[in-house]
Amino acid sequence: MEDKLSLGGNLLFGLQHLFALTGIFLFPVLIGQALKLDASVVGYMIQACFLTTGLVTILQSGRMLRLPVVQGPTAAFFVAVLAAGSTVGLGTAFGSMAVAGLIFMLLSIPIRKWGLLGYVNKFISPPIVYGTLLIIIGAQLATIGLKNWFGSANIGMNFSASLITVLCVLACMIFGGKTIIRRSALLLGIIAGTIYYSIFGVTNLQAVTTAGWFSLPEIFPFGFGVSIPIVILMLLAFIQASAEAVGMYTLLTKWGNQKLDNDRVNRGLFGEFLGCTVGAVFGGLGTTSYPENIGIIRVSGIGSRWVTMTAGVMAIVIGLIPKVGILIASLPSPVLSAASTILFGIIAISGVQMVSKVVWDELNLAVAGTSFIISLGTMYIPESLTSTLPVSIQSVVTQPMLVGVIMLITLNIMVNFIIRPRLEQSSNRADEEIIQTQSL
Repeated sequence: MEDKLSLGGNLLFGLQHLFALTGIFLFPVLIGQALKLDASVVGYMIQACFLTTGLVTILQSGRMLRLPVVQGPTAAFFVAVLAAGSTVGLGTAFGSMAVAGLIFMLLSIPIRKWGLLGYVNKFISPPIVYGTLLIIIGAQLATIGLKNWFGSANIGMNFSASLITVLCVLACMIFGGKTIIRRSALLLGIIAGTIYYSIFGVTNLQAVTTAGWFSLPEIFPFGFGVSIPIVILMLLAFIQASAEAVGMYTLLTKWGNQKLDNDRVNRGLFGEFLGCTVGAVFGGLGTTSYPENIGIIRVSGIGSRWVTMTAGVMAIVIGLIPKVGILIASLPSPVLSAASTILFGIIAISGVQMVSKVVWDELNLAVAGTSFIISLGTMYIPESLTSTLPVSIQSVVTQPMLVGVIMLITLNIMVNFIIRPRLEQSSNRADEEIIQTQSL
């Protein structure tokens, strides 16, 4: 992980890592579609996401964590910003995210024994928690994908472009082998669908031609506000991102035969929260460690943190070019919806892979099963009931991801850290009494 490649090698393999960060291309655009934002606003949000990604990746690859970690926008923050933005506005959404980030920075401050998150990691990072949560998130996001393939007009054209996109993505995933073609399947599918749409449909790239080549980020570009319920919402998103990040830290240190102690976990999480807080100030989604990038390291055999640091620098450079953000924001919405459908499926199945490591006895079934079905059930709470609640509370209780992370962590602590040890003690005492009785 300390190997240094040539400049050309760093650039090539760094670019390969950026191709896997599909959340940068999709999440801001989907938020823009849902909130009916102007393309220039979405383009700026994409720039801010690149800046956030680059900043956190550099921190993690550098002295904070010293691991080849690549960060990117996570579904947890996508859902949180979408929910908050639709109720209280983007200014309050990102302002509350910044406040939540500051809170988590204080909880993970890497000075002696002050960092607390490294010690509570065992409660938030078991596969039963973050694996089940990814399944819940994937199921929740399924409501966004397929129905948007058709658009509101020219349904045939929209559907055919969506179909072309999906078929291209699947072909790259199935036949791409261990090459960059498979790892950039979503990006290549978006390119193919966009080309098809440009030939047979109508595209408008006028905003791209008028956009500038360089701009610095703005501080709270959507305004600033703080709402306590939304801060809680963002705290829950940070918990999910933390659990996923620590899982990736653990995997990388095992591959590199390195030690992952509480201090190192706190340094990594502090770097992540610092970058996400700064990113929120600029209007970018919070990030976590991408499993896809870990897969790139495993397949390519290139685990140098200097490569991932190069990817971070490249992301920051891209984030300073408005034309890139506007171009992505101007891509056909049916094409992006089709690509997001595949992405959301990958998120859900990644959760299935994680929970396959769980020993599914009655206690674990109670934890995951209850959390899963109640979380998804919140999407169907009668509107007549939720409409009577304050808007800020509605944004929490109607979001499966948020309800899921609360239930999973709470039930996992109660069942696996409190009840299970007591049941095992009782069972052991009963076995000892039986043995003693038989020996008499």
